[in-house]
Amino acid sequence: MTDRTVFFISDGTGITAETFGNAILAQFEFKPRHVRLPFVDTPDKAYQAVRQINHTGELEGKRPLVFTTLVDMEVLGIIRDGCKGMLLDMFGMFVQPIEQELGIKSHHRVGRFSDASKSQAYHDRIEAINFSLAHDDGQSNRDLEGADVILVGVSRSGKTPTSLYLAMQHGLKAANYPLIPEDFERRQLPPALAPFKNKLFGLTINPERLAEIRSERRPGSRYASLPNCRSEVADAEAMMRRAGIRWLSTTTKSIEEIATTILQEIRPERLSY
Repeated sequence: MTDRTVFFISDGTGITAETFGNAILAQFEFKPRHVRLPFVDTPDKAYQAVRQINHTGELEGKRPLVFTTLVDMEVLGIIRDGCKGMLLDMFGMFVQPIEQELGIKSHHRVGRFSDASKSQAYHDRIEAINFSLAHDDGQSNRDLEGADVILVGVSRSGKTPTSLYLAMQHGLKAANYPLIPEDFERRQLPPALAPFKNKLFGLTINPERLAEIRSERRPGSRYASLPNCRSEVADAEAMMRRAGIRWLSTTTKSIEEIATTILQEIRPERLSY
């Protein structure tokens, strides 16, 4: 049941407001309805947002929560003066006190990605995403020396989403390789990975959970059967122990937790975010 509506208002994409707001809301046991209002960068759009927020509050009988990352003071003033929701101005809470402490003004730049075309970090991130897509699921052995990290593990253990998260969020070139029956028969990691042992990180998973995931993809197959999943996971973990590479179980961890652990262990020299 939805307790009330939460608005995320920004003159950019709204991603910062929503990410920060969700981190705060996660501390409370309730299920809000989320409404993101991006690109609120003119007075007209601000008045529209105010009307939407106030109308929602009237319908629900509860004032909405409103997270903002607005830097335009005119737009923010319209929201602040007209909004009947609980306003949480994140720039006002954090940027202004830091300005006072440092004795300098912030850039007051609209949007995290407003200068993307001029940002080397942004271009590096796009390059990392392209690299990770090209090296997903062992598609290519080329340019592995350029990888920041190479994930290995059985099929459906979380390698692809983790690789893409590392690329999109941190600008890291993350390749991933599946461990397959031929590798288990040889009792060795794929030969193409041998020169890059320092970049390897293994992912494993509870066999019962793996069987559930694979059954959604190929129900009734040997690939998804619990005995096969148990065998593959056991062989993969034994192989990683023999190779001496770092690894963790993804069974109960979010992608963010997996990625953070990898970054702590691998410590790549290049971090964009």
